[in-house]
Amino acid sequence: MPTLPLTPDERALALGDFLRARRESLDPARLGLPWIGVRRTPGLRREEVAQLAGIGITWYTKLEQGRPVRASTKVLMSIAEALQCSEAETAHLFTLAGLGKPQLVEPPVCAHISVSAQRILEQLNPIPASIQNARFDIIGFNQAYCRLVNVDLASIPPEDCNCIYLAFTCESWRSAIADWPSVMPRMVALFRATMAEHPKDSQWEVLLQRLLDVSADFRETWARNEVYRVENHLKRFAHPEVGPLLMHQTNWWSAPRNGDRLLVFVPADAPSEQALRRLNELPAPISAKKTKD
Repeated sequence: MPTLPLTPDERALALGDFLRARRESLDPARLGLPWIGVRRTPGLRREEVAQLAGIGITWYTKLEQGRPVRASTKVLMSIAEALQCSEAETAHLFTLAGLGKPQLVEPPVCAHISVSAQRILEQLNPIPASIQNARFDIIGFNQAYCRLVNVDLASIPPEDCNCIYLAFTCESWRSAIADWPSVMPRMVALFRATMAEHPKDSQWEVLLQRLLDVSADFRETWARNEVYRVENHLKRFAHPEVGPLLMHQTNWWSAPRNGDRLLVFVPADAPSEQALRRLNELPAPISAKKTKD
């Protein structure tokens, strides 16, 4: 006997059950949400989902309760992103809401930093800091960071402003990395491990091909099939005028799904503290030069 289609009331109840199941499956700590008070149920609170989606808590609660309210495509997409829905889960959510299959558009190649995030970077100055997305594109930075890597990042074309691409193509950037023979393989291994989390993503594929085309070092290291995870660590830099700097690199993730992280570099010893002070008294670095690989 064929299954009868759901009535509008049944769809609304099924939508509420689906939203609640997704909400309860998420880890607040992984999303960078503070652990406030006692959590009597697993996953996120309703108000946290509403905040991440940019909608009212009362309105979202009605959706979860299976109340007969209609949501726009924009609102449903925001909820799907807040709940970390996959493409299949997003399509299911739209079906239950009585809407057609959503047009899932890939994010633009050139990411833009928010005003508030840029203010954080500026407030950290003279401590070097940058914001990168999951693909290692540099979407924000302060002047102290430009001085540390000895590159005027504002002069770099947006499609090239990627820390791994610059490491293999920019002479000034590569010179700033004091331990290149050991840092470079770890960098490639980190890229491989992170790319595995984004299967069939065309933007990652395009970036990988650019790296393979531009650098023999990258091709040789990529063939090793090594993987590495992001972690806080000590990193050595070299500057032609102030000398070596030993810096603590600390990574801070933002809450949204895109995986943006704030990288902050703090001097690890007194000589590095003095070197950083002298570094920030120098003129801004000049435009970058390409390496000859």
